[in-house]
Amino acid sequence: MQKRKLGQNGPEVPAIVLGGNVYGWTLSEADSFRQLDHALDAGLTFIDTADVYSRWVAGHHGGESEIILGKWFAKSGRRRDVLLATKVGIEMGEGKSGLGPRYIAQAVDDSLRRLQTDYIDLYQAHTDDAQTPLEETLGAFDKLVKAGKVRYIGASNYSGPRLAEALEVSRSNGLAAYVSLQPHYNLVERQGFETDLLPVVEKYGLGVIPYFALAAGFLTGKYRRGTDATQSARAGMVAKYRNERGYAVVDALVEIAKTHNATPAQVAMAWLLAQHGVTAPIASATSDSQLHDLIAAADLKLDAASLRRLTEVSDPGQP
Repeated sequence: MQKRKLGQNGPEVPAIVLGGNVYGWTLSEADSFRQLDHALDAGLTFIDTADVYSRWVAGHHGGESEIILGKWFAKSGRRRDVLLATKVGIEMGEGKSGLGPRYIAQAVDDSLRRLQTDYIDLYQAHTDDAQTPLEETLGAFDKLVKAGKVRYIGASNYSGPRLAEALEVSRSNGLAAYVSLQPHYNLVERQGFETDLLPVVEKYGLGVIPYFALAAGFLTGKYRRGTDATQSARAGMVAKYRNERGYAVVDALVEIAKTHNATPAQVAMAWLLAQHGVTAPIASATSDSQLHDLIAAADLKLDAASLRRLTEVSDPGQP
């Protein structure tokens, strides 16, 4: 699998990131272990999770994904083969949220315990915390880097101006700086990243690892005109894409996939990989075929005409 540099100051990483949000949610522990074994054997060694996964499930409290990963590390002995990313900041219970220094110090130790490891490769602010001064947040992250608990830090769900401000705070105070951004970006979610965040990414040389690379499954070709999506677990998440522009994007993906002997999912991720600034899209898998899509997408090269067609048909200005 091809590798890319995660921004100017980050590590070299595989071109696809394996999403760990499904571990303990839609994948059992046993199936998660099996997927992780297969993924690493195929070179898919960059895994992204978060402390809050999967708190949204009835009876869950958060930490379920990290716990499964920790058990797999202990069983497989392959921690050193993985570039591990997790996140902090979204509510984990009363008094457990935000990016204040005291909470970050507590949250990282909780994640390390669940993950059964003594370091995190990429520790990310899951969402901006406007209530905490950036100097305090970045100072807390800086302490973790100096203590060896964290190798690199990244940001997710920041606006362009706040991201730029955070990077300037790090620069002016000599603190650890974000090396990466995890934004919401895919063929049907383009405007926010391309207009607000890309200029900041380019200026500061950040790596970009977009989440929802397949738009909650919409870009896999599963949802077509006239199909009934109401029974899907992600029906609510894809409802906003079920319009003429969304269907036109899916139609183009299906047609281009046929010409490249690929799947629509592979083509959608290959388009992302071809976009300026993007390092490695994040996508999760709940089956062997979906995992194969992720692995194959890393090496799929789309011709200029296919890239142009997808860019045009997904233009945010289209109705």
